[in-house]
Amino acid sequence: MRLTMVGTGYVGLVTGVCLANTGNDVICLDVDQAKIDKLERDICPIYEPGLTDLMIKNRQAGRLTYTTDKKMAYQNADMIFICVGTPSDDKGHSDLSYVDGAADDIGHAIKELGPGQNPKIIVVKSTVPVGTTFRVRDRIRAIVGDIPFHVADNPEFLKEGDAINDFNKPDRVVVGVESDEVGEVFRDLYDPFVRNGHPIFVMDVLSAEMVKYSANNFLATKISFINEMANLCEAYGADINNVREGMCSDSRIGHAFLHPGLGYGGSCFPKDTLACIMMGDKSGVTMQVSNAVHGTNERQRNLFFNKILKHFGGEMGLQGKKLAFWGLAFKPRTDDIRKAPALTLVRKALGYGVACSGFDPVAAENVGMEMGDTITLHDDMYECARGADALVISTDWAEFKSPDFDKLASVMNAKVIFDGRNLYRRQHLGDMGFHYYSVGRAPVVPS
Repeated sequence: MRLTMVGTGYVGLVTGVCLANTGNDVICLDVDQAKIDKLERDICPIYEPGLTDLMIKNRQAGRLTYTTDKKMAYQNADMIFICVGTPSDDKGHSDLSYVDGAADDIGHAIKELGPGQNPKIIVVKSTVPVGTTFRVRDRIRAIVGDIPFHVADNPEFLKEGDAINDFNKPDRVVVGVESDEVGEVFRDLYDPFVRNGHPIFVMDVLSAEMVKYSANNFLATKISFINEMANLCEAYGADINNVREGMCSDSRIGHAFLHPGLGYGGSCFPKDTLACIMMGDKSGVTMQVSNAVHGTNERQRNLFFNKILKHFGGEMGLQGKKLAFWGLAFKPRTDDIRKAPALTLVRKALGYGVACSGFDPVAAENVGMEMGDTITLHDDMYECARGADALVISTDWAEFKSPDFDKLASVMNAKVIFDGRNLYRRQHLGDMGFHYYSVGRAPVVPS
């Protein structure tokens, strides 16, 4: 099948590469010539394990092409996937200008080809407010008149850091269509990926659009819930790790996304939770749970930073200190720093006159571009901690889980750790003489 991906961001590139890997001819279209030039040199613009190897394999096989030429990308495509960004403001309102622009470009391409062509299938892959796929349909229809085409919605469910595995072995594939004919095309396209027995759900367009929001909103709810329980544990002297194990052993609950920490970040959960709140406001449906989830997540970082303030005796005690941050991406195995808890904490510390240093295995370059010289970045985790009055762990990268604590203590000004990911055993840190603060557990204060 001949496929075009509009946009070579996270969704478009992963989708295009994985579909090329099953034998489809894929064109990845982007307006950024510099990005296309890098892709043609097999330089991946994002950090995603396994993606670069698949890019090289499929480009060399002739199944994967990169271009800025819209006419070339659209004219022979059987299916066109809109994978452009839909940034949102702090109220959850999505900017659909990129989606609208793609729809208009596609409409003009179809019109130029004229009648007699096989109807193209225009697929909205970006996460968009419910009703956007029909908005795309109406914009294209206004341009092409009676020339036939189809629209569909096909939400993505990719976890950053494990996206290749998620695409190749999906829990489910969700497709929203207006006809059974188009539904069968999707069944053929995704058949190689669901031979593990997992389903393809073909449904109406509006429901497909809502599935992605509902799923992400629920996962965000689980994260905020366990953090709220962690805060209650701290208040009463219980241990959230014990509580979590006892609670999650119930088969009705399970363990997934019930890990206490600094709250969710990234490009999906914050945006999609706010989008549900916004859609509720527009339709007169009060989203009480979603509002509480968002509020709990925002408070979680403040509560954690208050531990730092309290340890140093308040604002005056914190001024002039140095904090070292291990982990700057919003989660491990990605260089994505959007809504990263670490950056929230760094900005708060800077506001109190704190010197900040940081280490992250892959995200440091992105942090440098966003924060400039306000934070000192290191390529060694122990050099990052040198001279620090406290270490703050914000992301649970594997290399942070069993550090050399003797070496760490030797380079720090004081043996103080604020662990936002509960990586260490309290007793072990106490035996080594560390002040140790975590989430949902009593602090360790050496005698």
